[in-house]
Amino acid sequence: MAYRWPAGTTFKRIALEVEDRSCPVCHRYMHVCDHRYHALWTFEGPTQVVNRLVRCPDTSCQSRGRTFSPEAELSISMPRWCMGWDVLCWLGHRRFARHWSVPQLRLELKDTHQIALSDDAIEHYIGLYQTMLAARQQDPDRLAEAYRDIESLVLTIDGLQPEKGHETLYVVRELKSKRVWFAEPLLSSAEPEVRRLIVLARQWAERLAKPVRVWMSDKQDAFVKAIAEEFSGTPHRYCQNHFMRDLAKPVLDIDSQAKVTMRSKVRGLRGIERRVLEERRQAVAPESPLRPAPPKGAATPKAALPVSPTPAKVAPPEPYASSAWGWFHTDSALEATSLATAEEPEIEDEAGEVVLGYCAAVRGILNDSQGGPLHPPGLRMSEALQDVRDSLERNLGAQKGGLPSRC
Repeated sequence: MAYRWPAGTTFKRIALEVEDRSCPVCHRYMHVCDHRYHALWTFEGPTQVVNRLVRCPDTSCQSRGRTFSPEAELSISMPRWCMGWDVLCWLGHRRFARHWSVPQLRLELKDTHQIALSDDAIEHYIGLYQTMLAARQQDPDRLAEAYRDIESLVLTIDGLQPEKGHETLYVVRELKSKRVWFAEPLLSSAEPEVRRLIVLARQWAERLAKPVRVWMSDKQDAFVKAIAEEFSGTPHRYCQNHFMRDLAKPVLDIDSQAKVTMRSKVRGLRGIERRVLEERRQAVAPESPLRPAPPKGAATPKAALPVSPTPAKVAPPEPYASSAWGWFHTDSALEATSLATAEEPEIEDEAGEVVLGYCAAVRGILNDSQGGPLHPPGLRMSEALQDVRDSLERNLGAQKGGLPSRC
């Protein structure tokens, strides 16, 4: 990938030479014929690797025209890369072990290590990291070493549903060592497409010389037929998650119907709360007596009022409301009345608090929808509503009894 270096970048130069200068054919001493420059990012800053290329001087040698480059170049970076192995490993570790996003990686490289890379470049090198990691996981020697102490294999295959518009990713795993063998996106889930993966899994098992004790998958026709033909005699078990989900579906349907029935019986919570709140408002609101109307005869005739030669505009009086901290200025008489009402002591309503508490508890019980098949929400709802009913009966029973009073 081409990379544009900023003008005036200062590079750290590393010169590499071929260790063995003897020609592999005629064993003559090879001479330097050219230089190859490779600029890249490392954690030590911008680095320029100078590779001194050599060639056999004998014109009659069979290696004439062949150029040899230093072997140590690959220990720093791959050809035409703009970063070294240290930066690539740093990207891969933080992307897949710590789950950093691409913008987060770019900002961390820029702020901490002064390495300027675009999002496209980071995504490109992350893809290269994934390719090398997959090749390492499928290396035959490493695979044989990982399964050296395992007697038999337990294989599973499943399809991971991607975002809309992308192919389904089918993954084959081995459960004894918890290792992903391989994964491949398939355009369709037809039997010929899936059979290729089952055949590849059989080849891997034969290469390891380990018997397959059991296969696990969901109850998909392509899986069932392909495994039965390629692994004849091997038990095939269905996934416990799919089995429990299918088993729990009728239970959840019945539980959902039970919740609807219980909600239809528990009605009127909002009406009870409105009545309690309305009673509180009526108890808190002050009684404002009506002002007596002035008698008609007491009105001052307009002719008796003194007339000013230049009438001045008189501003309307601004109402004020007193408080514990002093005098507050208000914009209207309505706000002054509300302030005066808010400062009055609240009326204690213990019974209303109890009623509102019961209503809030019942509403929370009716809105509970968590739990799943092992803890059905409808069953928990029934038990919680029964507890509320027992509590109400205990409170009502505490008011009963005693001596009858005569009116």
